[in-house]
Amino acid sequence: MRRPANQRIKMQNKSDTAIVNFFPQYLTSCSARGFSQSTINTYKTHLNCMANYLDTSMPLSSLSKSDVETAIDFMREKGLAHNSIASYMRSFRAFISWCNEENYCNLTIPSFAQQETTKDTYSDEELKALLKKPDSNCSFPEFRNWIIILFLLNCGCRSATIRNIKNKDIDLESKQVIFRHTKNKKIQVLPLSSTLVTNLKKYIGIRQGEPDDYLFCTETGEQFSKDGLSTAIERYNKSRGVNKTSIHMFRHTFAKKYLIDCGGNALTLQKLLGHSTLEMTKHYCNIFDADIAKGYDSVSPLERMVSKAEKIKK
Repeated sequence: MRRPANQRIKMQNKSDTAIVNFFPQYLTSCSARGFSQSTINTYKTHLNCMANYLDTSMPLSSLSKSDVETAIDFMREKGLAHNSIASYMRSFRAFISWCNEENYCNLTIPSFAQQETTKDTYSDEELKALLKKPDSNCSFPEFRNWIIILFLLNCGCRSATIRNIKNKDIDLESKQVIFRHTKNKKIQVLPLSSTLVTNLKKYIGIRQGEPDDYLFCTETGEQFSKDGLSTAIERYNKSRGVNKTSIHMFRHTFAKKYLIDCGGNALTLQKLLGHSTLEMTKHYCNIFDADIAKGYDSVSPLERMVSKAEKIKK
């Protein structure tokens, strides 16, 4: 009787099994463990990139710490950025850890720390241009994109989260939104500021649709693709004279303004950003040199941007 593929690999002489031959099985394992397709694609890309600097045709049992260190030196010689090397090594360490768990090898690879870098953010002037309310006779895409900008500055959420919000996830009465699609696969319930609630009411009245329809949709009512949302925001930003077009930059901007301008605290920021641990949140605190202390309208970046005298007309 023929054994399953994973058992056949274990039964082989490990000295005959190349490192690269374990990649597909590792990625299949990641899928079985519930990793997102985006994460799996990143692992696949990083492992393939490692193959440019490490001889992955060598037997896994022959791989040593010295081989990995030589690969790191090779990447440096080729001019790879420190943080690119750190990303590749993080993925490769995860792969080796899985190999150890499967008893394919017994190798410890030291971590390669990522350098602290200042995160690019939108300036106040750029935000003011983006937050200016469109004319009442504007097109649906322009009004929708404006609402998305308000949403991003209110919540600091990721592009994938925005694209998966449904009409039923918005509770205007309670001023809350449910995020069902998050990176760590945990449901989040986040507050909505008063300004956002007011304008969401108008948007939902125009958008309409069923409870299970996506809140932010294309003109034909379909769910946005990743590239589709990026393109929509890029066009919107440039139409407002803002050359920065990154959706993820709103997340950095939210964190910076929450900590520095609004006096928010790290523990609450951790919950708002959906970080599983405080480590990543501490990263934001460090790079923005925040003085942490202080409570949602009073700490909402959106509310601070739209001062009482400049409140977006209701």
